[in-house]
Amino acid sequence: MKKKTVAALAAGSAAAGVLLAALDARLAVRHYVVESEKVEAPIRLAVLTDLHACKYGKNQNDLLRAVAAQDPDLVVMCGDIVDDHPRLEEWRALRTIKKLAERWPVYYASGNHEYRTGRLAEIKRLVEACGAVVLDGDCVCAAAGGQMLQIGGIDDPEAGEARWQWQLSAASGSLDGSHFSILLTHRPERVTDYAGSGFDLVLAGHAHGGQWRLPGLINGVLAPNQGFFPSYAGGRYELGNTTLIVSRGLARESTRVPRLFNRPELVVVDVEPPK
Repeated sequence: MKKKTVAALAAGSAAAGVLLAALDARLAVRHYVVESEKVEAPIRLAVLTDLHACKYGKNQNDLLRAVAAQDPDLVVMCGDIVDDHPRLEEWRALRTIKKLAERWPVYYASGNHEYRTGRLAEIKRLVEACGAVVLDGDCVCAAAGGQMLQIGGIDDPEAGEARWQWQLSAASGSLDGSHFSILLTHRPERVTDYAGSGFDLVLAGHAHGGQWRLPGLINGVLAPNQGFFPSYAGGRYELGNTTLIVSRGLARESTRVPRLFNRPELVVVDVEPPK
């Protein structure tokens, strides 16, 4: 009887440990390195997606400190920073943007949840008032690491497929081919369009890491607009001459079901000259 009790306790402890690991919602920092002959010195990007106005400590300080610890040259945002339903407190998203923009250049492209608020134009104005550059079909030059690069951004196609195609074409048409170029987009699965866009690096979110994962076995179970076992749930993907990096995003309490083995993440991308 004693052996059975010990075994049961051990099994229970192991199960509890697995469950705690599965539900771990602490912020993770994930690093990627992209090499390019178009840069002469390293450039570090902090990539934020799918915040959905979720809480990261008092006044968002946990997230702000995490970004500061990475010492980026630029901060870029790939949509769903604001939430629509359930409506989380919008000030969290705006404070995050404002405080980041006080220290670094911030570039922002919207996602489907900004569109679903029915206030997309207003949200863009609020984001600009916080100090960020809103990109919606634009491609701008930015200084980072003592050099210039180009950053384009587009809205989510939920705002209109024709509009999305026009914005992507407009942003691509502004590329000069000599500077390293980055596209901020929300949707990861439009890989055929991205591969032919001319951008060196495409940054996306939206998939929330497939929500549930089995590390080493299943990268993601279900993602919007991709369905079950999504091909682009999170990670790095090579699309010919274009690198696609998909963030698992920062969403926590905004999700209808908990993330499993899928910690929210701050993505850091180091763009470096070839070694």
